[in-house]
Amino acid sequence: MKRAMIYVAGFVGVAFVGTLALAVTTGAGYESAEYQMVESDGAFEIRKYPDLMLVATESKLDSQGRDGSFKRLFQYISGSNEADQKIAMTTPVFMEGELGKSDVSMGFVMPKEIAAKGAPDPKREGVKLRTRKGGRFAVIRFAGKLDSKLAKEKESKLRDWMESRDLEGDEVVEAAAYDPPFTPAALRRNEILIRLKELPKKTENGESTTDSEKAQDS
Repeated sequence: MKRAMIYVAGFVGVAFVGTLALAVTTGAGYESAEYQMVESDGAFEIRKYPDLMLVATESKLDSQGRDGSFKRLFQYISGSNEADQKIAMTTPVFMEGELGKSDVSMGFVMPKEIAAKGAPDPKREGVKLRTRKGGRFAVIRFAGKLDSKLAKEKESKLRDWMESRDLEGDEVVEAAAYDPPFTPAALRRNEILIRLKELPKKTENGESTTDSEKAQDS
């Protein structure tokens, strides 16, 4: 099975950076996707995320948002939706796509209040609402300019850390970025996230569901 990656593109090209400079600075004061910290070990963490609502569009991995993908999403939160509603910018930006493939999905997280009420449908074709399923994730946090080489390096370190703790994760890998491209690389917050396999549920007699199923089959 091919390993999949989720990348975060740069927020947009030079022409659009001026527009975003006030809206997306270092992320201070902006709502961030909530999660529960389960474990912290230096740069490594285990987090529990709730379901998140994203507004997403197709992008090109190598375009760094300059193919119009970021602009489409920014227009949505600026009022290009069925309710003509302005929606606050949040962090992080997620990118999802298979390693080696050019087409990926860029997504903005909807603010919690908007998600609870129901986000308005997009007006533009190619922009859609979708749910990022919650669950437990192993995470590595790091600085630098996020690219394929750095993402693979950090993924490898994260998987080694998971193996040292007997944690089993999905083949799918996510990445998230919290800062615009004009932020110095050393100050950027990037993350690689791997969804952890669900823990077996316990039955009334204390057995795991896996053990119970095996006993029934024997």
